Amino acid sequence: MKRLGALTLAAVLAIGGLTACRGGDTENDSSSSGGPKVDVGITKEPCPKSEHKDRGCIYLGIISDLTVGPFKALAVPITEAQKAFWKRVNTQGGIGGYDVDAETYVRDNKYNPQTHNEVYQEIKGKVLALAQSLGSPTTAAILGDMKANNVLAAPAAWTSAYAFEDNILESGANYCIESMNAVDYANETFKPKTVMAVHLAGDYGDDAAAGAKIAAEKLGLKFIDVKTDSGTDKQAGAVTAIVTQKPDLVIVTAGPADVAAIVGGSAQRGFTGKFIGTSPTWNPGLLQSPAAPALKALYLQSSPWKTFSTDSPGHKAMREALGSSITPNDGYTSGWVWSYPLLAALKKAQADGDLTRAGLVKAAKSLTKVDYEGMLPDGAGNYAGGTDGIFRQSLIYNPAAGNGTTDVPLVKDYFTGPTAKDYKLDKPCYEKL
Repeated sequence: MKRLGALTLAAVLAIGGLTACRGGDTENDSSSSGGPKVDVGITKEPCPKSEHKDRGCIYLGIISDLTVGPFKALAVPITEAQKAFWKRVNTQGGIGGYDVDAETYVRDNKYNPQTHNEVYQEIKGKVLALAQSLGSPTTAAILGDMKANNVLAAPAAWTSAYAFEDNILESGANYCIESMNAVDYANETFKPKTVMAVHLAGDYGDDAAAGAKIAAEKLGLKFIDVKTDSGTDKQAGAVTAIVTQKPDLVIVTAGPADVAAIVGGSAQRGFTGKFIGTSPTWNPGLLQSPAAPALKALYLQSSPWKTFSTDSPGHKAMREALGSSITPNDGYTSGWVWSYPLLAALKKAQADGDLTRAGLVKAAKSLTKVDYEGMLPDGAGNYAGGTDGIFRQSLIYNPAAGNGTTDVPLVKDYFTGPTAKDYKLDKPCYEKL
């Protein structure tokens, strides 16, 4: 599965003016039928592809890495799963007399913050919320505008900064907590003396590296920080740092192709220590790469939730909605999981009689739990709890030991390590790196 984020963040662009939705079709008061208050991104007219002509339409935007960025192999299935998720919602009755459209306003960010902002400006006056905003640095490029205009988003990312944002509905353990748990797991199993974090710069890599640093320092282990750039041809420095400084454990946070270059290159030069990759570092296609033998020997994967073939009601619903023609990929799993909190917020806002943007943000902030249909444990989705309510459990897999898709051996089920259990999140972890 993938956690996403980490090109150099371009300066956040100026906030654009909020435009009317669909030429003024959106209502600004309670509907004539006595329904909830609405404003941007909701129309009386049915969704373009809806079979339910008696329902209005809630438009959600998706901004993802669909063509040329480092996470496109994950982003495409993430997006397809989210389309399928909202189609299922419509089949089950929609939201208070409305279907949900998560297809009309899908845009490609090319994993570039400036492009992300540009396409956001194109669609923001036409959608109620964002069903997906992929990437930590890319989402950061629009966050100021989102807050100014009460735009709620489900991020395809896990930076710890989201715990401080009312306009973000994150799911699962953040990068920082995930890495704390990974180091604690390693400390219990193979007793490393030296921990190195090899990572991309920015909210993604720095957040994970900070978690590794916090855990290593608490455990009295030596910590080494190594930043790298995205690109398989840019990993020589990271490989050299690994083979010369010989850490016992490397927490690696980059793109999948980068990780293949790092793990494969290090093994080729004689490194025999352990790697644990944060969740966005893995793609099953790596098992067809030249690095596959090294990954099988040295690599484990931390994860915020269980894999595609897991037996839970949510996983089963996802597989049924997607059909049998797809190739299993945990991008689908992530896209499906990320959709539950926004569904819960929409239902709460509708029940409160206020489906305006402000009403949706208020509803989201009031959630004390989310029904993930078993895809996350009880206790996930406590947005009302603020930083104290963040989810702190993660898992460890050995994906290279299986086939990377339907057979992904679980090493350690949901757990919270001692570092994460006691940690007080008082600011984004990456600020402590």
